[in-house]
Amino acid sequence: MQFFRFIFSKIFLKQLLIAVVLIIILVFAALYWLKFSTNHGEYITVPNLEKLELDIAKKKLDEMNLRYEIIDSSSYNPDYPAFSVIEQIPNQGTYVKNNRKIYLSLNPSSFPKIEIPKNVTGKSLRQVKPTLLSLGFKIGEIKEEPNIADVVMYMIHENDTIKEGDVLKKTSTIDLIVGDGKLKYGQSIPKDSLPEVKDVLQINTSSENN
Repeated sequence: MQFFRFIFSKIFLKQLLIAVVLIIILVFAALYWLKFSTNHGEYITVPNLEKLELDIAKKKLDEMNLRYEIIDSSSYNPDYPAFSVIEQIPNQGTYVKNNRKIYLSLNPSSFPKIEIPKNVTGKSLRQVKPTLLSLGFKIGEIKEEPNIADVVMYMIHENDTIKEGDVLKKTSTIDLIVGDGKLKYGQSIPKDSLPEVKDVLQINTSSENN
């Protein structure tokens, strides 16, 4: 009986009211601190940085209180200026928190250089052509010359003879000189099918320079 009297007494109700008020204050204080520390509900829209030079992109991110980090990029796009942003993560339009790091890939200055693989000459056109194409080269003219075997005899790029181990830019065009396979063993090459002397000298000179 005394317990119920204490519960409904003014002292208990007063203490209970004070406790409730303190709990409410603590809850609101905790929510305010959480919002302040995590920027709850505050987001930044990631801008479009593609084709912007690094200095301009950096300034734009600094103004929006965003950080950045450069990641390697092996792809080259001729439609983008050299060393401009070619890719960004997260993408433009994404909502991120304040001080979020944006990862940027920069466009190289040109196509990467690729080495002509070994054991190309002496193989059939059916083998050589897909090998060069898979490396990013383009196949230009395919010319036949008298030879016992129908294999790739040598390669030419911009009027210069190239050999295995030489380095060319990706997408470079390579002309292939292929044997016709019609020349019989011991048969001499017809004079009218031989290249002119100046062409032979040019090929030999190019080979020596390489």
